[in-house]
Amino acid sequence: MTDKQRIIGVIPAHLASVRFPRKILHDFAGLPMIEHVRRRAKLVQGLDDVIVATCDDEIEAAITAFGGSVVRTGNHHRNGTSRASEAVIGMDCSHVVLLQGDEPLLLPRHIEALIVEMRARPEADAWNATGQIQSDEELDRHSFVKCSIGANGQILYCFRRSPSTASTEVQKSYIRKILGLFGFTRGSLLAVSSAQPSVVEQRESIEQMRIIEMGGLLLSVPVDISLPSVNEPHEAAIVEERLITDPEQKALLAEIGVR
Repeated sequence: MTDKQRIIGVIPAHLASVRFPRKILHDFAGLPMIEHVRRRAKLVQGLDDVIVATCDDEIEAAITAFGGSVVRTGNHHRNGTSRASEAVIGMDCSHVVLLQGDEPLLLPRHIEALIVEMRARPEADAWNATGQIQSDEELDRHSFVKCSIGANGQILYCFRRSPSTASTEVQKSYIRKILGLFGFTRGSLLAVSSAQPSVVEQRESIEQMRIIEMGGLLLSVPVDISLPSVNEPHEAAIVEERLITDPEQKALLAEIGVR
């Protein structure tokens, strides 16, 4: 990647969340959840622009009211990668960073770490932030995706329950959590989105497996902490407490204009 290439941050969003309908507009400290994400992304100098990709009038109205940029997409998308792909078709960009609108605790320094790795490893097709496994129980917890990582940082395989037979401590040395922060070359994003989902992806609900099964190079970008997102209503209280008690989060609230 050269300095002349253009990196766009895209936040795919819709209202029809199954487990928490309309969650993307849930209020935290006077701002919709997605606006927290957008403002944090705008703090990252390595991103040339940040846009929201949506099919919903209410999301567009909320973002534009705060001065944000919105690209309208169809309502047929089954995942954020597909929605982001439609959004960037007519855009002048070489790389895309996908940001999750239900992660209001997003740290700008994690986006910066992803961009640093995108510049350092331009041979890759995609990059994915990963976090440490914190407990034995997490290796077999079905609710989030893990991955096995090779010596060069390549993500070899993704799964929900560990297939490894090594001891737990050994597994923690090469298995990490998949986090909701992705980077793509523009070409790889369009190619992945236009390809048919693999059997593993469909059965396990793991989008990253399409990249791997297509023969793409997917790299792990380690970050220091894994932060909770909002998938179900009860998780909103967990995030809210973190926002007001964690020093780094409190500083970020001030920086994005929340008092």
